[in-house]
Amino acid sequence: MPKDPLVWLNPPYYVLTPKYSRRQAAAFPVPDLIFDRLLTASSTDNNRGGPWGFPFPPLLNSSFLTFTQVKTVSMSDQALHESTAIPTLSDAPPPSAGRSSPSHGGEQTQPNEAISDELKARLDKVIYSDIGITTLLTRLKQSVASAKDFSTFLKKRGTLEEEHAQGLRKLSRVINDASQRSENRQGTYSSSYKDIHRIQERMVDHGLQFAVSLHQMSDDLHELAANIERGRKQWKQTGLAAEKRVVDAESLAEKAKAKYESLAEQYDRVRTGDKQGGKFGLKGHKSAAQHEEELLRKVQNADSDYGSKVQAAQAARQELVSTHRPQAVHNLQQLISECDSGLTLQQQKFATFNEKLLLGQGLCVNPLKTDGALGPKSLADVIRQVDNQKDLHEFILSHEGNPGAVASEQVKYERHPTLGGAGATPSAPAAPSQPSTQNKRVSIMPQAFASNNTSSPALQPPHSGDRLPQSPYPPEKSFTPPPAGTPPYPVSGPPAPEPAPKIPLPMAGPPAMDRSLQSNLPPLKPVFGVSLNDLYARDGTAVPFIVYQCFQAVELFGLDMEGIYRLSGSANHISHMKALFDNDSSQVDFTNPENFYHDVNSVAGLAKQFFRDLPDPLFTTQFYQQFVDAARIDDDIQRRDSMHALINSLPDAHYATLRAIILHLNKIQEHYTQNRMNAGNLAICFGPTLMGANSGGSIADAGWQVRVVETILNNTFQIFDDD
Repeated sequence: MPKDPLVWLNPPYYVLTPKYSRRQAAAFPVPDLIFDRLLTASSTDNNRGGPWGFPFPPLLNSSFLTFTQVKTVSMSDQALHESTAIPTLSDAPPPSAGRSSPSHGGEQTQPNEAISDELKARLDKVIYSDIGITTLLTRLKQSVASAKDFSTFLKKRGTLEEEHAQGLRKLSRVINDASQRSENRQGTYSSSYKDIHRIQERMVDHGLQFAVSLHQMSDDLHELAANIERGRKQWKQTGLAAEKRVVDAESLAEKAKAKYESLAEQYDRVRTGDKQGGKFGLKGHKSAAQHEEELLRKVQNADSDYGSKVQAAQAARQELVSTHRPQAVHNLQQLISECDSGLTLQQQKFATFNEKLLLGQGLCVNPLKTDGALGPKSLADVIRQVDNQKDLHEFILSHEGNPGAVASEQVKYERHPTLGGAGATPSAPAAPSQPSTQNKRVSIMPQAFASNNTSSPALQPPHSGDRLPQSPYPPEKSFTPPPAGTPPYPVSGPPAPEPAPKIPLPMAGPPAMDRSLQSNLPPLKPVFGVSLNDLYARDGTAVPFIVYQCFQAVELFGLDMEGIYRLSGSANHISHMKALFDNDSSQVDFTNPENFYHDVNSVAGLAKQFFRDLPDPLFTTQFYQQFVDAARIDDDIQRRDSMHALINSLPDAHYATLRAIILHLNKIQEHYTQNRMNAGNLAICFGPTLMGANSGGSIADAGWQVRVVETILNNTFQIFDDD
């Protein structure tokens, strides 16, 4: 069974071997439409469990590979049989090292040129010499190292491609979800971005298939390198052992020769009577004749031993040259050829898959057009569908039925009858004055807010019997802050007491607020220093009214203000506004910037002061340590899910208020380019404030407190809905 999952048959079929799954096969350069024309390899095997054979369509030049490219990663029948055949060992020298194995590259592989006899002789001289096996072992080691390095490259490249594809998919989905929200443009822009998202998804699919292919190629090449390494170790041991036997035999022959020559020289000196040749001398009781006879016997024995050692060495070398060395050289050449061919095959696949990736993604961006057929739109066509003028007109006309879409009447001066108005007498009762600016502003407020305010008795004109005597001076036109009424979310508590009607005092200019009076207002319904649960039970609103008013003011007037929530406001302004809310928060309206002295930073400081003064912090003392422990989790997904579970366990008032502030801070960070307040900066400002400085944590927890808020901000719409 060949290792390559795609093998070439006759007639041309691609067959998926049982080793590979359908998903793995899809990663190879086979057109997707082929899977819709599945055929079995034999007429008797018609079930899905058998091998999958599918013929090529006659033309593959649209959105896939050409016939030549597909053939690059396949094998011919002859190449398949030759590459899988087991080499036989013989005593004859194998073919030259310059003769390579059959090509697996199809038409893209250059044909092997025939080597000359001179080159073959030069190659054989080296590989069949005493250094031939060590030379081939070194070359094979280089091939294995190259295969391992390229396998590592494929693995890391596949990981990078997978991370890129997954990141692109996540980013595209986040932006696509954001484009469907009401805060973003709708109309042609929203519909075109859906098409952009679909194009991105198709590009992601190509990237993921490419990553799967690279991982499979890396595994195959790593397995090949491991097998070749085992074969190298085996033939290293076998070939070098045969070489060592020859060297040992020749070494023994040399030692026997030295001994033989030494004894022969001694015998010659004894026989000729020469006493100057070294240590020769008569010892013991032996005579010269006896000593000569003994040396002759030793020389004869040494000569016999020398001859036998030479014959053994010659036999060992003959066996090495005729059998062991050719076998080792042949098998090492085969291993080198197999390793190099496998590496080349994976490199060809890498080139082919890169072409398919670029071609597929290019066709996603700009599909081929066919005459008379409606194909998918290109990215440029999708972008050209955006009509800015049409979207603007549709948005404006969507407010056509708004009650506030009317022109306000021009302010007119009318002299009071008591000062000599035409046709009026001083004793006549004063007619009701024109509707005040306060009542006019109610008509242009948001519908939900205005509908609640109109039912407040403070906005109704007083009865003539309740009016105080008119001042002898004409009152100036001035803006009087209206009572805020009921907030635009369900109120289950008792209705607020009716405030007394406000009487404008005579003054020469715009009414200046009596700051000393505001600071000394009695705390009739205090909100600072009161727990969220107590405020919920008293006022019937899960989100305190002060939180709603502060966030509304910041979103109306401070979204683009640099350093919002980081820059400090006026302590005097904050003190005055705190007294107003402690007196009766329902009477405060921050939709008019005059009510907070046109100082948005003071409103932001007031909101942070409210959360700092809570007896039980927003994240509660009970769950403080659990939030800190969740912040210590390194994995982003696990940390988010752990915090999500803890947030769902918070009391109702704490959960609703946390949801309101996180959605508000998310709007702040969306305007980061103007206000310079991203999620990290906002988390630094609100981490200790919302977690509570006195919740039992140490100063070392400050970084984890910031991480809690930053994690929630970065996953706003995974934790909270935005309705």
